[in-house]
Amino acid sequence: MKLLTLRVGSGSPENRLTVFVPIPSIMPMKPITRRRFIAYSSEATATIAAGSTVLGFPAIAEAQSPGDQIVLALIGAGGRAASHSTGMSRLPGVEFKYVCDVWKDRGAGIMQDLEKVQKRAPQRISDMRAALDDKEVNAVVIATPEHWHALATVWARQAGKDVYVEKNPSISIWEGRKMIEAARKYRRIVQVGFQNRSGPYAASARDYIASGKLGRIVHVKVYNMLDGSKWEPKPDSEPPAGLDWDAWLGPAPEVPYNPGRHLNWHPWWDYKGGTLADDASHQLDLTRMALGDPPHPKSVLCIGGNYAFQSQREVPEFQCITYDYGDFAMTCESGNATNYLRKFPGEVRFGDKWPHWPTSATRVEIYGTKAMMYLGRHGCGWQVVVEGGKVIDQDKGYFPDKWHQPNFIDCLRSRKQPNSDLEQAHHSACLVHLANTSYRVGQKQLMFDGATERFTNSEAANALLKPTYRKHYRIPEQV
Repeated sequence: MKLLTLRVGSGSPENRLTVFVPIPSIMPMKPITRRRFIAYSSEATATIAAGSTVLGFPAIAEAQSPGDQIVLALIGAGGRAASHSTGMSRLPGVEFKYVCDVWKDRGAGIMQDLEKVQKRAPQRISDMRAALDDKEVNAVVIATPEHWHALATVWARQAGKDVYVEKNPSISIWEGRKMIEAARKYRRIVQVGFQNRSGPYAASARDYIASGKLGRIVHVKVYNMLDGSKWEPKPDSEPPAGLDWDAWLGPAPEVPYNPGRHLNWHPWWDYKGGTLADDASHQLDLTRMALGDPPHPKSVLCIGGNYAFQSQREVPEFQCITYDYGDFAMTCESGNATNYLRKFPGEVRFGDKWPHWPTSATRVEIYGTKAMMYLGRHGCGWQVVVEGGKVIDQDKGYFPDKWHQPNFIDCLRSRKQPNSDLEQAHHSACLVHLANTSYRVGQKQLMFDGATERFTNSEAANALLKPTYRKHYRIPEQV
């Protein structure tokens, strides 16, 4: 089968399909009441299932179980890729045939580990096309920088591959919607790296809130107050040996090689949504799940700036965001200079210890009319407190990769929707995109139409819905 697009780094699209795929409208905005917390989740699941079975388009590759043996390709060979290769390769009947990275020899440790674990050593490639063209490969694990996530995912689906893609799944609202259209058209399994959705503590938090024990939810605070240091610009230079800089840039604008962009792409709009996308996306997604997966907010306002270090970075050092959900508001504070706050340590993520909530950098506070819930990501769990800090209910967690990675492999065989399906991941990713768009158009409140996924009071904001892609790295309008 031919790919619709090219080799990474050169070439041009070919054999492009031009069939328009209609997709169901997303749910209209309605106030969230306790009775409808659970309803949102069930409606969303039904919509996803319907989209994958009743649109009437034949699958490009047969959407069936690959059997006992699962063959994977790893796209991107950094730190998170190493976690996935280590975890998934040790599951029964799973092996990685390829390790792909545009920087020659990056991921040597991954290669060595896989060779010890597997029956055969993986092949080192720099062009993902080789893996996508290989009929033996069932799925790809995409752990590239964020600006590559959407395009690589669409390419993989066009090649008939299932996908695990790291968070944040997209860098724009338009990208996320195209990813969903491609998933439905090609009938592929897509798991997003919002691993909290596989944690039992996340499900129990959702059920607790839905039971009404917190009372009516009136406010939610999401924290992402991390440590950090001043960002300093670096001069352009020649790319390091073995790096295909054009391929690394991919869809992003063509610029000279710069080690600051390559090795720390977080502060650049072209590659990422900053700290908000890197860490806060986890808390935002976990919070949405706990609240029953509400649809898009009615409006967003993001205030921020380079307050701490007065650096010249594009993505601001600090952001304060307010989302209007109709009958409650949610705020998110995100930044990288509060060194006295810390992420949950190992003894919390992997053990029985509870954190000190007030100095936890990534906590969530859910305020009901009866009690407040502290909610923690990545295995922390949740506690419900009342006056005086008395804990009246709780559920301790454990780092959720142990459930999330097997869930992806199980879904490849069963063809069931994964725990972190693309539709809900897109809604969570949009919270990052909405906030960053508000900041970029002058820190203005933006009104958002969730049904059309467009802003109703700012054409400048609508202009940021879709990135400007380079010629050889474009997601087509009709995927």
